[in-house]
Amino acid sequence: MSDAALGIDFTLGYYSSDRKTGRVCVVKRRNGEFSINCLGVEAESGLEKGLKPIFVGLTEEHRFILLNPETKSIRIQTNFPVDAFPAHIYSDPHANRDWFMNDGDKESGNDTINCGEHGSSVTVIENSASASARHLATICVGRGHHQASFSYPSEQAPAVPNTTYISNLKDGTVSAIGNDPDNEEHYLKVIATIDLCEPDKEKDGRAGAPCNAFPHGLVYSKISGKLYNLNNGYGTIAVINPVTNVIEERIEFKGHSNLFVTPCGRYIFGRGADRKSDPEHVVAKLTVLDAGTHRVMDAIELPDIYISKYYFNNDGSKLYLTTSSSGSPEQAANLKHDALLVFDLNTLPKIKLLTELKLDSSSGSLAFFGDEEGTRLVFSSNSAAGTLAIIDGEDDSLIETLKVTEGTPHSRVWLA
Repeated sequence: MSDAALGIDFTLGYYSSDRKTGRVCVVKRRNGEFSINCLGVEAESGLEKGLKPIFVGLTEEHRFILLNPETKSIRIQTNFPVDAFPAHIYSDPHANRDWFMNDGDKESGNDTINCGEHGSSVTVIENSASASARHLATICVGRGHHQASFSYPSEQAPAVPNTTYISNLKDGTVSAIGNDPDNEEHYLKVIATIDLCEPDKEKDGRAGAPCNAFPHGLVYSKISGKLYNLNNGYGTIAVINPVTNVIEERIEFKGHSNLFVTPCGRYIFGRGADRKSDPEHVVAKLTVLDAGTHRVMDAIELPDIYISKYYFNNDGSKLYLTTSSSGSPEQAANLKHDALLVFDLNTLPKIKLLTELKLDSSSGSLAFFGDEEGTRLVFSSNSAAGTLAIIDGEDDSLIETLKVTEGTPHSRVWLA
């Protein structure tokens, strides 16, 4: 453990929820002293899920930024509505805009408030962590669940436009949305819907969406200038050209449930889990694909591990994988559901596990304190225990574990 890590001041937001109601606490360290302030709450709104206020973020003064999903108005207030909905967020890496996913209702996948029976939506907020937060657009796409990825021009692919891609699980499509403010014709409008259907993999041979592609895993590589969409229903990756929005290639990639791309853009990771081969053990699978050649470069199996979420540190030198429970009761009993796995990205294309850190509880999410020069601290919100683990970003040793709130099924942490 480095001495420097022990003296860093920070402020974190910590959201915890039983998936129906929640609260937010602020964790600070100043001059070596910790303080935990759980912010005020107000009663449930009594509204249906689609009408509940969306929790956008905290202002600089730790007041709550809330979006009305029906009127699109933003209000800022001192107390937190306990049933405010914390949507999945994807941050644009090249703009101060966050994209909030709305998966629609469970039965139909539709956002009936904004899109009727014709799909669900994504909402774009500017300055979402500030009192100047502004609603830019709510855009109807296909039926959820959604993931998002952003294409942009790079030195290797200068012709690629700024576009946001949203995968639509229930439709089997990807929506392309203009993301260049200088292009008024396309900005924040759906400019293409990419049909992922592979008729030879459909039971009845039917062509066209809706289909059983079940997209879940969407990344862009600045090295190849291509978009990669994992079709879980088919066990393939659709390689999409963001200049034409046409599928140019399909790669067989069975046994994976998500994709993520390294910050350098060179390598694409696939993650998966084998719950069928052994009735007492789940085996995680991690595979590396070269974005330049589309060849599998390495793959490893991790017994008694179920991978939950992935994160890269500030300088892109490490990959962090959180774990959770899955599988049968017999398999779950053997899982290392409290492990945080740290991988060395400098050894790619070979996969190298640096550390398997035991946190005594499954991670909810991670946050990183540092810059492009390096990561000084890593924070893990551990849901079931209601704790915050503080980790040295240099050697990945556990510095301290703080009790923040009561244990819950879900938590999220972010630098505030």
